[in-house]
Amino acid sequence: MSLITKIPTPIKTNNISGVKLLEYFILTAVVLYFGKLLFIPLSFGLLISFILYPICKWLEQKGINRNIAIITSLTIVFLVALSIVSLLIFQIKEFVNEWEPFKVKLFETIHQISQFMSKYFNISDKEQSTFVDSLILNAENQTVNILRTTFYSFSQAIYYIIIIPVFSALILYYRQILSNALVVFFPSSNEENVLEIITATIQAYYNFIKGMALVYLIVGILNSIGLLIIGIPHPFMFGFIAAILTFIPYVGIMISALLPISISWINFNSIWYPIGVICVFTFVQILEAYIIFPYIVGNRLKINTLVIIIMITLGGILWGAAGMILFIPFTSIIKLIADRTEDLKAFSILLGKDEHKKME
Repeated sequence: MSLITKIPTPIKTNNISGVKLLEYFILTAVVLYFGKLLFIPLSFGLLISFILYPICKWLEQKGINRNIAIITSLTIVFLVALSIVSLLIFQIKEFVNEWEPFKVKLFETIHQISQFMSKYFNISDKEQSTFVDSLILNAENQTVNILRTTFYSFSQAIYYIIIIPVFSALILYYRQILSNALVVFFPSSNEENVLEIITATIQAYYNFIKGMALVYLIVGILNSIGLLIIGIPHPFMFGFIAAILTFIPYVGIMISALLPISISWINFNSIWYPIGVICVFTFVQILEAYIIFPYIVGNRLKINTLVIIIMITLGGILWGAAGMILFIPFTSIIKLIADRTEDLKAFSILLGKDEHKKME
């Protein structure tokens, strides 16, 4: 797929005041927040369909039925997702195998902490026991809320797992109808521009995926180097598993850290090695979130780093972890439209990376 190099014809639109833009922004944010149960899986379905479109089209050109081509394309995504889940299960299984010596070490550490508190802070064993009992009692009182939240999160995850492939398949199947509808929606004089935006959007999604792959490669290398420096066994295996599981926000990095933490604690009989693992993963995660990801993905999508960080934060506020992923390609689409719209030229400059570009 080649990039379109010709200069696009500007779309003529009516002037929009700053107040109107603010109203549109607030209305859009409200709709996205309260409609996230629909828009999150729909957005992931759109993202997957854009990624699979070239594969699906190539299979159809080879004479394969559209339905078979769509099923084949989605099967590839399923296999990739299955490999990631397998890595997650592998990490959990390995941690379970190390649980017994880890539990012994954990109780020893708790006992050492208890002695330290008694010696240096004059907190008796009875006071420590009372404090622990109160924590357990509070946890039991919150059990119902925790179970309710867990059940809701689990049911939501099942809903996403089922509905996202359905959306992807339907978008691929009805892609011509959706494309024609977008062309008709805009004035007939802009038909060529609309088709350009659709083509450029698919290219932007490809650039986004390639940027994400490069980010995970760099994160895996940094994780491995950090673990190697502090002397953790099998640093490259743990480093790259952690990088791959980073794709699962929050949960992935925590589970991937459990095994190197437990192994280092058991093997070296020192709390400093697990702390070192936590420091390495935390430092790399901060680098990934605020420097590596914005810079690399921003370069591929031609969006400046400041806007990337703002959109990651905004996506997290509105849609949580899913928004932190999805709002970046959304921003790219907005930039593509702004590049081709005369009255949105300021947005094009604001989102872009060319610091020396001047308004004509």
